[in-house]
Amino acid sequence: MKIHFVLAAAALLAATGAQAQATAPSADSMKQQIQDRFTKADADHDGKLSRAEAQAGMPRVAAKFDEIDAAHSGFVTLEQILKFAAAAQKK
Repeated sequence: MKIHFVLAAAALLAATGAQAQATAPSADSMKQQIQDRFTKADADHDGKLSRAEAQAGMPRVAAKFDEIDAAHSGFVTLEQILKFAAAAQKK
């Protein structure tokens, strides 16, 4: 399961502009990188991304916004993004 998270996180980061590394980083490292990108994208610092914030700072998240925002709340949280990435790798 841990490798699934690493692979999902790597795919999410690669698609949001992070440079791929020759070796796979640890799950903790990937989680930290996603958290850093999330924090930068969260322009109003409210702990969630609107669709516009996702489009500006995490385009891969924006592309899957409706799937990640399963409750249709109009925003996504870091926890939802990480959960979605992990679930996508299980398929």
